Amino acid sequence: MIATADGHRVTPAELFFDLVFVYAIIQVTALMAEHTSVPRVLGALVVLAVLWWCWCCFAWLGNVVRADTGALFAVLVTVMVVVQIISLVVPDVFADTEHGLPAATTFVLCYGAVRLLHLAAYRVAHPGDRELHRTLRRTALLSVGPPFVLLLVGGLLTGVPQILVWLCAVLVDYVGIYLTGGSGWRVVSPGHFAERHGLIVIIALGESVIAIGVGVGGYPVTPAVLGAATAVLLTAAALWHVYFRQVAQAAEHRIAGLEGDARTRFARDTYTFLHLPLVAGIVLTALGVKKALHQVADSEHYPLTEPLHGLAAWALTGGAALFLFGAAAILLRSDRARRPVVLPVVGAVLLPAGALVQLVPALLALALVAGTLTAIALHRGPAADRR
Repeated sequence: MIATADGHRVTPAELFFDLVFVYAIIQVTALMAEHTSVPRVLGALVVLAVLWWCWCCFAWLGNVVRADTGALFAVLVTVMVVVQIISLVVPDVFADTEHGLPAATTFVLCYGAVRLLHLAAYRVAHPGDRELHRTLRRTALLSVGPPFVLLLVGGLLTGVPQILVWLCAVLVDYVGIYLTGGSGWRVVSPGHFAERHGLIVIIALGESVIAIGVGVGGYPVTPAVLGAATAVLLTAAALWHVYFRQVAQAAEHRIAGLEGDARTRFARDTYTFLHLPLVAGIVLTALGVKKALHQVADSEHYPLTEPLHGLAAWALTGGAALFLFGAAAILLRSDRARRPVVLPVVGAVLLPAGALVQLVPALLALALVAGTLTAIALHRGPAADRR
């Protein structure tokens, strides 16, 4: 394996690796859309957190070792195969299926394989780094072993108990990584790390674009459908603008100015922890978008004045709110002297707006969300560009 250096950028091998996560995120949205209920949405977010950890592991590894070299590329392809299996069983992880492999157990075993491959690859890549080896042992004891056991136990259950046990496993995993500390891990190239996470945000935003085709697939293209599709694309563009014109720039500037363990802790907090709400917010928004587009397109069963009901309405606005809260937290962690006000205030307005969405036509709801997010992007964009 070949070590990286400062100035290292994302390799084509890593872009190839990300392809399986495109499908994985689509599957998470499908898991929520099939049976949109509170337990199912919570369970899908837990699954997303597990998948996020699989991706993060190799984002860190690719920062210290070139991903396009023979040994690591072979590991990446192996992990891609395992994650593809995970993605295939995602729709059935909370269902009691009579045919095929047990989905929940298969999901957990594959997740465990990804985590072990990550630790083994780190160990092989740095045979003489004793501090890293101690960190790897702590990670295995705190952040891999206990969550894996909990996930296995939860996989033997069904319904709400399974979801709650899996949620506990995810919390233990994240707390374990936090307690492990920053010693041992390294961020060699801040530019690579920032670019890597920007790419996964784009992949998540791609789910919103895909939702346009999925939501209106098989229905006639009407003026209402065109208007709804335009509103969805504007929503995705606004979220893109908020992230890349404000959040990404501030975070990359900050991480580049840090060194050693301080840089590692910042990378852990800002990228590994706080980017998850961004991705989760996009996925939830995509759920609401998908349901709203379906209603607008299916004029035979839904009049144009029909509102978006239930959790889909809350997901449409709540997902955008979660994204804005995550963005504000990253800005605050990047520059404690800078107090982002607009993002959390608008997020606080959007969070309960699911009740309002259920009182207006779905098409109008899409337009209102798109307009609100576009206004934020236009308001904050010029200031961010002058930085």
